[in-house]
Amino acid sequence: MTQATSNNKFDSGLGLDVVFPSPRQIMRQRMIHHKGFIVGGVMVLLIFLMAIFAPAIAPHDPFHQDLSIRMIPPVWNENGTWNYPLGTDNLGRDYLSRLVYGCRISLLIGFSCMMIAAVIGAILGLTAGYFGGTVDMVVSFIITVRLALPAVLVAIAVVALIGGSMKIVILVLGCLIWDRFAVILRATTKQIRAIDYVQAAQAAGCSVLRVIVLEIMPNLFNSIVIVATLEIGRAILLEAALSFLGMGVQPPTPSWGLMISEGKDLMLFNPYLVTIPGVALFILVLGMNLFGDGLRDVTSPEGRS
Repeated sequence: MTQATSNNKFDSGLGLDVVFPSPRQIMRQRMIHHKGFIVGGVMVLLIFLMAIFAPAIAPHDPFHQDLSIRMIPPVWNENGTWNYPLGTDNLGRDYLSRLVYGCRISLLIGFSCMMIAAVIGAILGLTAGYFGGTVDMVVSFIITVRLALPAVLVAIAVVALIGGSMKIVILVLGCLIWDRFAVILRATTKQIRAIDYVQAAQAAGCSVLRVIVLEIMPNLFNSIVIVATLEIGRAILLEAALSFLGMGVQPPTPSWGLMISEGKDLMLFNPYLVTIPGVALFILVLGMNLFGDGLRDVTSPEGRS
């Protein structure tokens, strides 16, 4: 007759103990074998390190202008020099230094917008999912209205009326990308609300705030983290679009979208002015999406691959 001998061991009755992996071990194995999670994590880690150690990596002041060295090509071109590995722009500013410091701007805007969106979306999603009824109908209507408005067009209109700056861009984008948080947390909260331990807490007389904070929110943390990683990439792309149109981060602040905008008039003769920040933006957003998608897979109960 078989019986369990410990948390991870099982007595087979044949003198052999069958050892089952713990949930942490299973998750660790999923992480090791998930290529998207590893590749995305490495890309995001490298970009974070570049942003943190920007003063040590950047060879020059990203704001310093010298017209005598303007439009020096990158080092792989015939007239390139290792003093300016990625060349200089039309104002003689070192492109590598601006690229490195532009990483800080993109990450700052991405994380700030995500935090604002997470707060708005979590409040709406939790409220609708927990109370249901009329409250759910009102929140669902708000979400539908938001989804019916294109985020890019609304952001362009608002920033054009108020004026472009980093603070305005963060506030506007943060108030426009909360819909995924609200939709996912609303659905997840509805499922968790019907579980026995939540109903037991309600029957024991716990307050609504206590039930939400101590019983429901800990089970939403995984969903919030996964959506947050994807929304960071979305916010970075929207900021780049606004900066490209001249409505986002204003010069001379180094921003990848602004660098693309400044180089678009010369891209036929000097394509590196657009290609380099464009590739950097592509790598950052791709890394965020791969990492978020991989995080969803390795933490899901069914173990998607």
